[in-house]
Amino acid sequence: MLGLVALAFAWLADEASRLFLLLVDRAPYSPLIITPLGLAALVALTQRLAPAARGSGIPQVIAGAADPRRAIGAGLISMKTAILKCAGTVAALLVGASVGREGPTVQVSAAIMAYVHRTLRIDLSSAVVIAGGAAGVSAAFNTPLAGVAFAIEELAASYQQRLALLAMAAVMISGLVSQGIAGDYVYFGAVHQMIAFRLALVVSLAAGVIGGLCGGLFSQAVIAFGSTSWRPVAFMRSRPIALAAGCGVAIAMLGIVTGGETWGAGYDSAKMLVESQSQPLWFGPAKFLSTLITMLSGVPGGIFAPSLATGAGVGNLLSLFFPGEPLGAVVILGMTGYFVGVVRAPLTAVLIIAEMTDNRAMILPLLATAIIADGVSAFVCPQRLYHALSKAFTLRPAPQKPESTGQG
Repeated sequence: MLGLVALAFAWLADEASRLFLLLVDRAPYSPLIITPLGLAALVALTQRLAPAARGSGIPQVIAGAADPRRAIGAGLISMKTAILKCAGTVAALLVGASVGREGPTVQVSAAIMAYVHRTLRIDLSSAVVIAGGAAGVSAAFNTPLAGVAFAIEELAASYQQRLALLAMAAVMISGLVSQGIAGDYVYFGAVHQMIAFRLALVVSLAAGVIGGLCGGLFSQAVIAFGSTSWRPVAFMRSRPIALAAGCGVAIAMLGIVTGGETWGAGYDSAKMLVESQSQPLWFGPAKFLSTLITMLSGVPGGIFAPSLATGAGVGNLLSLFFPGEPLGAVVILGMTGYFVGVVRAPLTAVLIIAEMTDNRAMILPLLATAIIADGVSAFVCPQRLYHALSKAFTLRPAPQKPESTGQG
């Protein structure tokens, strides 16, 4: 079921992005109207119908795994939230927001696992919810190893044998369904370029430092915006619909100025860079801004794919300092550094990018980049993004019944 849902969700997301670009071709300045109005309407509907559907969805799964039964009642992993999450993410892409479907797929998959277990009256544990999220990552990217790593490294607070077995089983089944229908595709296409080992370490150092710094700044900006008591920001947070409309204007203007490069998940632009096709040097910074503004708007949607696209832009900038090296190889190192800088999950990042590019020859440079980026990002932003955001969804302790005193 998770594999089928992930495929259907992917198709709807791609169609939404395609329809938006068709509209822009016919009316180039239409985003100035439909993007702010669309984001404002999405935030209003999300707040009214399913507040837990906002944002990525991964923080909700982290919070919900602590107490799955109460999390369903609170809407963190309920089917209502899952349906509205899919609809909201597709709608966000339909109006040009810089969001991805991968994070939402994690929340949707966890909700489906919880629903099936409750329907069949099977014990619903934290491991079940986390395994569902892992299967979502696997089906969304066609990266089974990264799905298992993501479950243990990011979603789970600690390693449990039962969790590992459940995650591997869920990932295997959803992956088989996905591959059986869509084929054994590679997300970004096969990239077999590599850099000589000694120089690769130099590139890894640069990619880790710059990517970790930029990714850490992104995470710190998101966390600070949601927690600061500074009056101008607090004023904007208190008016979420107006904030979303303002963010929509900024996203529309960025897209128009960049010729549409910053709208949507950014998959096509990232794929071109991974395949060593040149892109403008401003793509990375522009995608960074567009994704940050979209994240602050509060609409449903993930940051996995936009972060990978921004990271590809970081790699594109890095290639200026290593002109004799294959662009694709430098790009995937930049992609790793930035992605780790944002999500702080180095093992997941290495596996997901190695599987998405079918590049095993760069494993050691990828690992070096990830370790360096994780350290640099931790210095810039001590809190891990998803775990910091999950605090907003943390369930309060259940009220305890007063003990009987035995007196009549």
